[in-house]
Amino acid sequence: MITSFDASLAKLSIHRTGNRMLEEYYALSDEPLNLEDEILSSLLMQYFLKPFEKLNEVYHFQHSSGNLDLNEVFHFASEIFRDSELFHENSQLLAKYLYDVANHPKIKSGEMYVTLFNQIQIEGEQAQAIGIFKSETKDTFLKVFPKDGGFGLSYEQEGININKLDKGCLIVNLAKEDGYKVLVVDHTNRQTDAAVYWKDEFLKLKIRNDSYNQTQQVLGVYKNFVTEELDKSFEISKADKIDLLNKSMKYFKDKESFDMEEFGNEVIGNDEGIASFMSYAKNFEEEFESPIPSSFEISEAAVKKQSRVYKSVLKLDKNFHIYIHGNKELIEKGFDDEKHMNYYKVYFKEEI
Repeated sequence: MITSFDASLAKLSIHRTGNRMLEEYYALSDEPLNLEDEILSSLLMQYFLKPFEKLNEVYHFQHSSGNLDLNEVFHFASEIFRDSELFHENSQLLAKYLYDVANHPKIKSGEMYVTLFNQIQIEGEQAQAIGIFKSETKDTFLKVFPKDGGFGLSYEQEGININKLDKGCLIVNLAKEDGYKVLVVDHTNRQTDAAVYWKDEFLKLKIRNDSYNQTQQVLGVYKNFVTEELDKSFEISKADKIDLLNKSMKYFKDKESFDMEEFGNEVIGNDEGIASFMSYAKNFEEEFESPIPSSFEISEAAVKKQSRVYKSVLKLDKNFHIYIHGNKELIEKGFDDEKHMNYYKVYFKEEI
């Protein structure tokens, strides 16, 4: 999503935040770090920016009141963009605020880095960007060095692996009135209640309603509808479910734009099923306060990403996997009375 060929690291402040629930504290640096080592700067650029290069999801800041200035991170970032001389002061305020929202026992302490980048490019536009990063996981590194005609060996504990950014966000100084363009990563606590504190409690982000996110949302909602909801109302085999998923993926790959009515007719194909999906989609909209548009331009990148999680595999006990890619009419299910087992009969013209 971003490119950083022309980017430079203009400012960096480092603080440490703990877990307030565990009676850990925060430590604030007095001054920003003076970066004179070009190699170190290059390593930091790799550590901070590389995880964002392949992200497609773009978020924006929000606040439940509708007043963006009440979103703390939006406010502090705006102050930095307005006057870079206020960078370090606002980096300290960001660290204090991150500490304040650390209200879960599984939230880890760690170093917090606040950066100011010049010339970050996103969606064809260049702008300044503020980075907020947190390192929580420490590694041990071995060091090998020449010594006495041979080699010596030492180690360094509590080191940071520059290829493993734990948490981060990039706030790009574009579309301020909509809450800026924001990219986010979180590689720790993703499967626990602690995960919400970075994106939801600290940043308060909402995904942007563009073609990428619209495409991804509809494909995700439809996949859940087929795999989790259809059984409640219809008798449907796993082969039929796979066929419905394959049809939806073909629709999104073949079309340039999505139309809800056309999708229902071409992919689902019967009135009861279409009505059931419409009802499911409406419930999703209400529960997650995320409207699904009736039409939008299809994003190839989102289709490619979703195709990786669309399964076309029929798993039979632990003996066989059948991959269904085409006409489901060429696979037939039955039951053998003598063996008391289910079977599938597969028709084909030749082995390839």
